[in-house]
Amino acid sequence: MAAEEMKQMADAAGLAALISRASEAKSGKKRGLPPVEKWNPPFCGDIDMEIRADGTWFYMGTPIGRQPLVQLFSTVLRKDEDGKTYLVTPVEKVGIRVIDAPFVAVEMNASEREGQRVLTFRTNVGDIIEAGKDHPLRFPDHAGDDELKPHLHVRGRLEALISRAVMYELVELGEVAEVAGREMFVVRSGGEIFPIMPADELEAASR
Repeated sequence: MAAEEMKQMADAAGLAALISRASEAKSGKKRGLPPVEKWNPPFCGDIDMEIRADGTWFYMGTPIGRQPLVQLFSTVLRKDEDGKTYLVTPVEKVGIRVIDAPFVAVEMNASEREGQRVLTFRTNVGDIIEAGKDHPLRFPDHAGDDELKPHLHVRGRLEALISRAVMYELVELGEVAEVAGREMFVVRSGGEIFPIMPADELEAASR
């Protein structure tokens, strides 16, 4: 029992230290984000932190209930070429688990700019993202899964899973257009066309 308590205390102390370093990395950058892509700290191992598909963060199996803490950690997230996601500060890099995407798009606004539709999304950690050339929407192949799970590029290699409620709003804005010689069901934003699925698949699913 004493050994387990000491381990828990050590884990708590480690998390507190990580929070402190993340805060230092974020300090003075209220309007921007830390330049995590430019940092090359040593890898210090994995920690027992997980981001679930619904956007909930867990540490050692317990939800992190403090939203400001989640938002702080979200600013020092980085996904590397190895496909893994890390918390990165100037002095360390630690691995965490991500079930789907690290962020969730929880709200969408459709507007027009210079005659073109612009879709603006808000994530669960407060990012405001306009879908377009720099922030494309993608619709992974959903074969064998009836549920559409769109993703939005946020920054670096990080994406947001679009929540089910927002996904329905997004699909309502869909239209049929020709893409690479094939009729596709698409959405438009920022002058870009994002194919959702072949139009014939949509017709078959609607029967």
